[in-house]
Amino acid sequence: MPDQVTVEVVYAEASRQVVRRVTLAAGSTVLQAVEASGIEAAVAGLVIDPAQLGIFSRKAVPGHIVEEGDRVEIYRPLTLDPKDARRRRAREG
Repeated sequence: MPDQVTVEVVYAEASRQVVRRVTLAAGSTVLQAVEASGIEAAVAGLVIDPAQLGIFSRKAVPGHIVEEGDRVEIYRPLTLDPKDARRRRAREG
């Protein structure tokens, strides 16, 4: 069993994407990967909500153990409620 894992931590905005590759001790968590990436400090005004994290587009709890090659994603809050967007499209079309 390897003693380290390398993962990508990603945060995307409408105009740019921030990707950091980090190497952590085996057994590290999603939250530890996010903290090690330094993305929160690199993106002005970013406050990471531990409930808004995922791995490869699937929601993950902060204590989930990361594996070699995982893509840890930091999700932004929704700017428009999906139900409201659907209603608006139905009215317009």
